[in-house]
Amino acid sequence: MTNSVQRAIIIGIGLLIVLVGSIVVVQRTSLNERQADVRIQGQQIMPFDLDQTTHSFVTTPTGGVQTVVVKDPTNAEQIRLIQTHLTAEIARFQAGDFADPAAIHGQTMPGLAALERGAAAIALRYTALPAGAHISYTTSDATLVAALHDWFMAQQSDHGADAMSH
Repeated sequence: MTNSVQRAIIIGIGLLIVLVGSIVVVQRTSLNERQADVRIQGQQIMPFDLDQTTHSFVTTPTGGVQTVVVKDPTNAEQIRLIQTHLTAEIARFQAGDFADPAAIHGQTMPGLAALERGAAAIALRYTALPAGAHISYTTSDATLVAALHDWFMAQQSDHGADAMSH
């Protein structure tokens, strides 16, 4: 192999590394922008303060559990706001109304359309917690379990620092 061929290969590899690095930076910037947009939308829909609360999305073999808790367990006002909001959301979800998550995350949110169509086949259970509340989603329909998992992963990603996973 001649020196000019070796140089061309090295330059090609260098350009490829720069290109891949640029793609990663663009993806991170896009994700950060999306999370910022979701945060703004969430502040308009959710009555509790995102800086004072944490979302959790845990998938299970039959669905999942969505939890919202306060960071300061003595913050009674934020706990009340969480519990009031999740109580209202469960009533909407049972009726197939997922307008709030759609307004926050977008109409094309993964899993959303299947959940709206299949809401009657999903058992929802609200539980008040000392520091907030959670909603359990359960179904025997494998398509809806997959939709719930996709929906949870999308929320986890979109909420970024305001969420955690287990």
